[in-house]
Amino acid sequence: MNGKTVTGAAPFLCMSLLDDARRLDATGPVCDACLGRVFADRSFGLTNAERGRSLRVAAALDDDDPFDPVDTADCWVCEGRCATFDDWAERAAESVETVEFDTYQVGTRTPPLVEENERLLREEIGADPDAGEPFKAEFNREVGKRVGRLTDTDVDFERPDVQFVLDLDADHVETEINSAFVYGRYRKLERDIPQTEWPCRECDGSGRQGSQPCDHCGGSGYLYDRSVEGYVAPLVEDVMDGVDAVFHGAGREDVDALMLGTGRPFVVEVKEPRRRDVDADRLESDVNAFADGAVEVEGLRRATYEMVERVKRLDASKTYRATVAFDAPVDADDFTAALDELDGVTVEQYTPQRVDHRRANLTRTREVYDASGELDDSQHATVEIHGAGGLYIKELVSGDDGRTDPSLAGLLDVGATVTELDVLDVTGEDEPFEDEDYFL
Repeated sequence: MNGKTVTGAAPFLCMSLLDDARRLDATGPVCDACLGRVFADRSFGLTNAERGRSLRVAAALDDDDPFDPVDTADCWVCEGRCATFDDWAERAAESVETVEFDTYQVGTRTPPLVEENERLLREEIGADPDAGEPFKAEFNREVGKRVGRLTDTDVDFERPDVQFVLDLDADHVETEINSAFVYGRYRKLERDIPQTEWPCRECDGSGRQGSQPCDHCGGSGYLYDRSVEGYVAPLVEDVMDGVDAVFHGAGREDVDALMLGTGRPFVVEVKEPRRRDVDADRLESDVNAFADGAVEVEGLRRATYEMVERVKRLDASKTYRATVAFDAPVDADDFTAALDELDGVTVEQYTPQRVDHRRANLTRTREVYDASGELDDSQHATVEIHGAGGLYIKELVSGDDGRTDPSLAGLLDVGATVTELDVLDVTGEDEPFEDEDYFL
């Protein structure tokens, strides 16, 4: 090169690179970004536009030719789209001006013609169709960087608060606001309140049978006027300015059972929230005031998306207190012996008759970790049972016509019925529900 001797492979590589750049440039107007994108795996700390311009300058110097820049608007590969990063970023930012968020992600729908042009450009130098970086990746990154600066937020490739899809052919920004999640524990202090809204089976929740109000639900569409969900979810949805809310519980107690003690874990998922930074203490107070003693919540905290799965899937043990009525007098020693027999026993439970219309008929094996209690009189007792998740306590007491074995009724050889049931504790079997990794 001009009489200078250079050893090694560098001259060959340099000339090969510049030769490739010359051949690509000769295909027609190719903007700096599209030129540099083919060589995106070369060097670091450069944008593709900087990389392409550097190659163009180097080739001009090597050829001792005048430098001839290319107007991005004239580029046959991207059809001028690499000059629109700022515009798309501004449009994306404008679409969320009234939305509170911390993280985002940008995606792009690339026009088929641009994808074909990318392939043809690389074909010119015999490069792999995937050589360098795809147009979509650059568009995502360059627009994404600008969105971050405009909104003072951070990119998140896993579960962003907001996701933008740039449809270049349709000239449209699609904005998706992902759900927000609030974790807590609830206590249910009155009976005959289901955990979630319970649509009427007779009218499928419509409240009508033909042209007449449904006789089964009185026209309300629901079997119960109140629910834990109804006391909690609407207030969380309102304070986060969402469009809907879904209640996720860590299991559920019977409608006629109380939920006391430490409460039951739950997550409220708020769809399309426009606010995320909420005062959890104030929200907790508002919910409790609205529920007016029927339900209480505590420990409200913003949580991650993964907390929903954790609440629904984490193995948990439950502690119950049951008031029991016997069909005949029970001897105190026999009662104590029966509880001792249940303490630590493995129980086989066929699907209870009271739920077999909605649960698969099969035999489940569950552990009783601890059983204790005392007789209130010869035909009434109070028992406490600590057992594995999924243990049917009412049937553990009654036997359910032999479907649960062993049972308190079976061991005493006398009919036994749970007249009142309270859940005292819901605890993770191997780890607590409240793991800091799942909170924001």
